[in-house]
Amino acid sequence: MDVGTVFSWSSRQISDAAARLFRLLALHPGPDFTLPAAAAALAGLPARRTRPLLAELTGLHLVTEHSPGRHAFHDLLRAHAGELLDERHTQDEQRAALHRLYHHYLHTAHAADRLLVPHADPLPPPPAPDGVRPEPLADDDRALGWLTAEHAVLLAAVDTAAATGQERLACHLAWSLEPFFDRRGHWHDGLTVQRTALDAARRLAEPALEARGLRGLGRIEGRLGLHDRSVPRLEEALELFTRLGDDIGRAHTHRSLGWESEQRGDLPGALRHNQLALALFRALGDRAAQASVLNSVGWYHARLGDHRQALTHCFEALTMLQDLGDRYGQAVTWDSIGYAHQHLGRHPQALLAYRNALALLRDLGAPYAEADILARLGDTHRAMGDEDSARAAWTDALRLLSALAHPDAERVRARLTGRDGHADVC
Repeated sequence: MDVGTVFSWSSRQISDAAARLFRLLALHPGPDFTLPAAAAALAGLPARRTRPLLAELTGLHLVTEHSPGRHAFHDLLRAHAGELLDERHTQDEQRAALHRLYHHYLHTAHAADRLLVPHADPLPPPPAPDGVRPEPLADDDRALGWLTAEHAVLLAAVDTAAATGQERLACHLAWSLEPFFDRRGHWHDGLTVQRTALDAARRLAEPALEARGLRGLGRIEGRLGLHDRSVPRLEEALELFTRLGDDIGRAHTHRSLGWESEQRGDLPGALRHNQLALALFRALGDRAAQASVLNSVGWYHARLGDHRQALTHCFEALTMLQDLGDRYGQAVTWDSIGYAHQHLGRHPQALLAYRNALALLRDLGAPYAEADILARLGDTHRAMGDEDSARAAWTDALRLLSALAHPDAERVRARLTGRDGHADVC
């Protein structure tokens, strides 16, 4: 039987309000939806009024609850809902419903961004329409949980927003997702949304948005090893931020250029970029960003062999990050401290620092950073003559990097096979 006939049977029992919700759900761009994210935002009703309507649709098998709290359409029913939508709702009504939906995702993603990276440079989102509120996220664990659950939906939302004339919302949403994709190693997804955001920013013809778009795409290209593209983009972004007088934008772009310098082996350049960023953050009074870049300055001192100066900067950073409650910042700072101790020959202190970092990262779900530290932990074990522990750490690092399809996996594999210039520990 055709889906219209099936729906006509259900429509004899369905309320007008539930039928309206059924039609509006056809607008949702993702593979599934939740009560607060889709139903309430699309319907423009409080969740307490939308919940029984969604239950009504589920009871009639017009939508399915495929996992707790997550609902989906059968493809034929979605298509039929779309036909009814065009028959019963004007284009203005449909645009208003999508506008509410995009703002729901944007404002929740922005709140998650602030929890994951307190020192970041997020662009405040446009005000949400009346009645649209972000989902409550108490801490970075809740933020990561929400972002993970909505991963596919958020990708679709960026794409459809940009394609339907909502370029500004697409840009803001893409940039709010940057720390999540970076922490979890979803760099190919990040590349997709950052390309979309830069294209959207250029269509808006606003230099401030274009600068952010260039920086966002440049950062993710760098993560993927596309340095011939990332460096020119970041340099162009820095020029735009400078022309605009945006010192926060300049400072964060200097940090990204510092990381690029490190990848090219230019450690003095990496240190210089981060020192410039630190001076800007101090002048701006941005304590969270200052704490993070202090660790970066310490890290590059360590890479250049000035390990005692590195420890001075990193312990100052660690104290500030603990005061701020920035667990991810603390983890990467413990890593820097471990590296400095390791190269001063203080191997027990290095092991303790690396283990502190790993304990935080495993709780936060940051596989690339965890793998990076595991590789150094293995090096420290090898320096202490404990080849079994070294091999175990490198094996764990290789597993994580292989799952991410990251090029660093080859360097860890070389350690395990002795191709890194050291004796084979197999």
